[in-house]
Amino acid sequence: MNHIKTFVLLAGLTALFVGAGYMIGGPTGMLIALVFAVGMNLFSYWNADKIVLRMYGAVEVDAGHPVPMVRQYVADVEDLARRAGLPRPRITVIDSEQPNAFATGRDPTHAAVAASTGLLGLLDRDEIRGVMAHELAHVKNRDTLTMTVTATIAGAISALANFAFFFGGSRDDDERPGGLIGTIALAILAPIAAMLVQMAVSRSREYEADRIGAEIAGDGRALARALEKIEAYARGGAVNVEAERNPATAHLFIINPLSGKRANGGGDSLFSTHPATHNRVEALLRLGVSQATRSRVGTAVPVGDGRRIGPWS
Repeated sequence: MNHIKTFVLLAGLTALFVGAGYMIGGPTGMLIALVFAVGMNLFSYWNADKIVLRMYGAVEVDAGHPVPMVRQYVADVEDLARRAGLPRPRITVIDSEQPNAFATGRDPTHAAVAASTGLLGLLDRDEIRGVMAHELAHVKNRDTLTMTVTATIAGAISALANFAFFFGGSRDDDERPGGLIGTIALAILAPIAAMLVQMAVSRSREYEADRIGAEIAGDGRALARALEKIEAYARGGAVNVEAERNPATAHLFIINPLSGKRANGGGDSLFSTHPATHNRVEALLRLGVSQATRSRVGTAVPVGDGRRIGPWS
């Protein structure tokens, strides 16, 4: 259902873009904006992982790191990647007090995962594994590619809207499908509509990554606990400075990193890149009950070998 929802939302963005191009300048104007937006976003597509990791000062780590906690983090990500059937991603750490994590890269072969120092210090090992399994689920689902596509189309819509706002008025307004009023309305409403659809795509992918991440780690309850801890700590005032400077990257994180934008209410907001944490936790707990029931009747839980993994030594 989430894959269908994502496809419908992407189709909606594409239709919005085509309609905006036709309203503003006909086929020629639409083509010019499309070429500009695609060219700009192709560069981002091929270099997205490098751009984001550099933006957040991510440092690549390996099994030889001097800090035991980081060595365990590396070993767990490698283990989870094997469970998920993925190549080993680049494993990085970002220096941020706010507990959070994200994945980036255009495909599994070029993927990278990042965990903040705040996350490694706050969560126990089970919870960290749950978070990183969630991020690997994004890689497995190629969600970073999906978000790149939505960003490309949304960027093209914004470019068309800006063009309409600054150059829409002319003596040919009466010949435009919407006239002057339609052009002005489009310039204001199209970027808002594109933003809402882009956020909806992000929210739908979070639920799917939670589900698959729980299967990879073999324990949805650990991920549920991690989400609650991250949300509570972030709401307590921990600020992610780089995210505040680059709010367009907020959808990459497991919990919205922006101040005052936490999704902790009872419902999913249209103006949020993430579902309500309460709803995500409930879904994971239901999944945990289902897994436990299947285990009791002798059916193996998807992904995982039943090992008990303790907290940090």
